[in-house]
Amino acid sequence: MTIRILMTGGTIDGRSLSPGKSKRPDSFVPRMLKEAKVSVPLRTELICQKDSRLLNETDRRRILSSCMGSEEKQIVITHGTYTLAETAAYLGPKIKDKTVVLTGSMVPFSENGSDAMFNLGAALAAVQLLGSGVYVLIGARVFDWDNVRKNQKTKKFEEITEHSEAPRKR
Repeated sequence: MTIRILMTGGTIDGRSLSPGKSKRPDSFVPRMLKEAKVSVPLRTELICQKDSRLLNETDRRRILSSCMGSEEKQIVITHGTYTLAETAAYLGPKIKDKTVVLTGSMVPFSENGSDAMFNLGAALAAVQLLGSGVYVLIGARVFDWDNVRKNQKTKKFEEITEHSEAPRKR
């Protein structure tokens, strides 16, 4: 079974609003896959190369359209962490018959100490094991699309219910 990988930019590809960051028109993802010696069949598609804070409704519609139109039932999306949870929430209610895992990194692939390769590899494994639906995978944790947020203070992803008093309704 072939896995589809959609690339949208973000920190994993060195996309940041910070001055002096990469202006690469392509993605590091194919290089990461090659270096990791990934042996499962893959198809890659570059959707965009943006800092996720710049993603808009049109970009999310393109991501959704690519997911829905994909013949592959297993899809990994590389995405910036700032709005990764928002894109997952956009896709979650609309995608029912495929397994979609969104991932990114807190440190760009091109920098020492990057979590990019680990997160991408974990997402490729998870997409093969999880049931249909939309998930976020980062830092060795898997979250449902409707129960994840990035804590901007700690720079970590967490369940929404971890810090709320009321139980989450499904």
